[in-house]
Amino acid sequence: MSETPVAAPPAVNDDGTGPDGLPVDRRLPRTRISNAIDRVILRVGNAASWIWVLLIIGIITNVTLRYVFGRATVWLEELQLYFYAIGFIIGLSYALTWDRHVRVDALADRWSARTRAWVELLGMLFLLLPFSVAILVEAVPYVMTSIRLNEGSPAPGGLPYTWVLKSFIVWGFLLIFLAALSRTLRCTALLFERPRPL
Repeated sequence: MSETPVAAPPAVNDDGTGPDGLPVDRRLPRTRISNAIDRVILRVGNAASWIWVLLIIGIITNVTLRYVFGRATVWLEELQLYFYAIGFIIGLSYALTWDRHVRVDALADRWSARTRAWVELLGMLFLLLPFSVAILVEAVPYVMTSIRLNEGSPAPGGLPYTWVLKSFIVWGFLLIFLAALSRTLRCTALLFERPRPL
């Protein structure tokens, strides 16, 4: 009598990724489409993580100018807000891909994998995906108007090109939509085996 071989758990690198460079998550299977989406989001997120270094440099520079040299710069303060806003909105999709988003773990930890997948699927289909689409529908004309007006800071000495910051509403929520789509496909792969799990 031969026994059915049991699949070995995926190898985990020091950074929490598997051999394919994607985050290891034993609860939901992966699909070809979700892998492609996750790779894009992880590349963008890894590149955007350098914005936090720039933010720290900006804060140190601003504090030094203000308290050591007695000079305040409006544009540098605004630049810090830009860095923070961009890092935060890009980080949302990154957190969703890594499964580090906020949820009620006190309940979720007691549920079976299928129950968790159902809750996540319904949350994606009825909350996150529609919300992302609604934001994108409203944000695109908002950003286009800002570009057309070549909008800048109303503060004296502030930064020009405010539309650059506003455009990250579109980019950020597009990434959030893609991350939610990837999680949705992984949930359906577990629950219905569609698309086919890898």
